[in-house]
Amino acid sequence: MGSRKALNKKEEGEEKKVSLNPTKLKEAVRVFKYIKEFRWHFFVGLLLLAASSLVFMVFPVAAGELLNIATGKPQYDYSLEDIGLLLVIVLIVQSVTSFARVLLFAIVSEKGMANLRKSLYEKLISLPITFFENNRVGNLTSRSTADVEQLQSAFSVTLAEFLRQIITLIVGISILFYLTTDLALLMLSTFPFVIIFAMFFGRYIRKLSKERQEELAETATFLEESLHSISVVKSFTNEWFQALRYGKSIDNVVKISLKFARIRGLFIVFIIGILFGTMFFVLYRASLMVQAGDLPVGNLVTFIALTGIIGGAIGGLGNLYTALLSAVGATERIMDILEMPSEVEFESGQETKKIDIKGGIEYKNVGFAYPSRTDVEVLKSIDLKINDGDTVALVGSSGSGKSTIVQLLMRFYDFQRGTIAVGGTEIQDYNISEFRKNIAVVPQEVLLFGGSIRENIAYGDPNASEEAIIEAAKQANAWEFISKVKEGLDTIVGERGIKLSGGQRQRIAIARAILRNPKILILDEATSALDAESEKIVQEALNNLMEGRTSIVIAHRLATIRNADCIYVLDDGEIVEQGTHEELAKLDGVYNSLAKLQFELV
Repeated sequence: MGSRKALNKKEEGEEKKVSLNPTKLKEAVRVFKYIKEFRWHFFVGLLLLAASSLVFMVFPVAAGELLNIATGKPQYDYSLEDIGLLLVIVLIVQSVTSFARVLLFAIVSEKGMANLRKSLYEKLISLPITFFENNRVGNLTSRSTADVEQLQSAFSVTLAEFLRQIITLIVGISILFYLTTDLALLMLSTFPFVIIFAMFFGRYIRKLSKERQEELAETATFLEESLHSISVVKSFTNEWFQALRYGKSIDNVVKISLKFARIRGLFIVFIIGILFGTMFFVLYRASLMVQAGDLPVGNLVTFIALTGIIGGAIGGLGNLYTALLSAVGATERIMDILEMPSEVEFESGQETKKIDIKGGIEYKNVGFAYPSRTDVEVLKSIDLKINDGDTVALVGSSGSGKSTIVQLLMRFYDFQRGTIAVGGTEIQDYNISEFRKNIAVVPQEVLLFGGSIRENIAYGDPNASEEAIIEAAKQANAWEFISKVKEGLDTIVGERGIKLSGGQRQRIAIARAILRNPKILILDEATSALDAESEKIVQEALNNLMEGRTSIVIAHRLATIRNADCIYVLDDGEIVEQGTHEELAKLDGVYNSLAKLQFELV
């Protein structure tokens, strides 16, 4: 719960400083477990990186020595041919090591981040419903994509370049000290100022970078929500209104990005003004030494080349340091999710078995309040009993607690008081996945996946045979329309089943439930949104599905529950009446009032 609260705070934009202190580094190292199986690729890649960086530093020294030899003042006992051969060998070694290093880091980043993506997805789908109620899908999508991409970039490019620049800096400065200590000390005297200003700019840049990422996540969330609700947008002719809102969000991103660019520009001005200004002064002093005969001209060339390389390394370290900080922040955000307690524990590629539940359902003195509204008790001392194989209906006004009762049965939430037992065993004592395999839900608003009809029906049992899928479709009265289309079961239903009518989607959902062969069936207003003709066909399919099963029907249309074995009437979280349709119709109570609004009682 603590980590979940922390996650929510971050998504509300709470500023959290990220720095490469030992604690943060220790936390960031946790992500390395996802590349553990590729650790030798990683270590060999680092060795090749070090070798490549060291070999590269031979170029400026060799170039200077060529000039020294040409002017008759060689520093070493080598000929021009020897230096030329050395440069050829260096080129070959540099090419081979660079290719191998890039390939090895690619293997580590691609396969390692693939493992991370799989673990993150498995964690997300194993978290409880309450997590998704408290976190927006757009933000979670951003974490699963943008944050992982930052880590992938860190492993494949940023980390390697950061280490390369450090090696270049250390080796380059060492060579400069060897060639001319005075000039090297003069150049190094500017480093403290560079580091202090880099830290100042880096902190501000990190803050703006975080703000930009958060605003981008907001735009992604806005885009996703508007596209998911496109029918609502169009039915209210609010395309222009949505475009204005999205444009405003994008403008905020641009505003922050331009501010971010201005700060980075000032940082570059600082680098050019201070660092390179100092370098030019050092070069001026070096030229005076050459003029006085105290420094060979070839060493000046080496010094100039090394100074340029060192300056580039220092300038690059600022950007690379910022990128690494972003990767550390991304690691924290991802690990926050990965370390949350899962509702479902499973090994990748393994399915839970289906246990055989026998017996009825019984609620005893159940009290419940939603975690987000603990002060409002939604269910108050609910006592309810459903015999094995019976059909029970829950009726009542909106907000009376009907859906909450079935959500507790499915263990979407933990209730605060009382017990719920199935087959004489409290539901908390069952493995949650094995228990849910005995339940199927046919909701009012059916959500289908964007694949084929076959895939959507087989979702009830992924291992079902072709014959079983067809038989389920026939029992659901769905085969009639499936068999008439050219593609049959391979017909693509579109995003959220948009290519099918409401009645067709409902029958696909029923076929899916039939294939699941549940012990407990939950029908949540399964026919309320259908026309009369579709309702008749779907109701016949529901009757086939309910036969021999313990069924709970949530209904507003009382005509669909006349034959229920027992009807429970809820009002403000309490059961106020119970009995058959005939029994309740004789009472001057809530059910009678609801019935009079829908049909004449006889």
